[in-house]
Amino acid sequence: MEEITTDNAPSFEAAPLSQATKVGNTIYVSGQLGIDPQSEELVSSDVQEQTKQTIENIAAVLEAAGASLDDIVNTTVFLSDLKHYDDVNEVYSESLSEPYPSRSAIEVGDLVLDGDVEIEVIAHKDD
Repeated sequence: MEEITTDNAPSFEAAPLSQATKVGNTIYVSGQLGIDPQSEELVSSDVQEQTKQTIENIAAVLEAAGASLDDIVNTTVFLSDLKHYDDVNEVYSESLSEPYPSRSAIEVGDLVLDGDVEIEVIAHKDD
């Protein structure tokens, strides 16, 4: 297993986790939130802005692994409230391309820093 790290996404230094790990051609990206990589704070209270930053963070981690958003095969979306589902979908559909990855969306009780959206992904990059 190879650890993937980049300064272009939040570091989560206080938590015992990697930004991503790579096994063979498969990349497992830890849940990303709408956190600015420099300030380590939420970019906004707006769920669409959080979603946009979340996807930018995912893209940065994937780039560090030699992959891109186009290599994502599965996503899990965690929402603080399902009322945000349509707002997240709007940004998600603009950021990812068809064929879209398989996906689950789950309402959870609470997210780090009181975020409204967290997304984890699995990507596969052929050699």
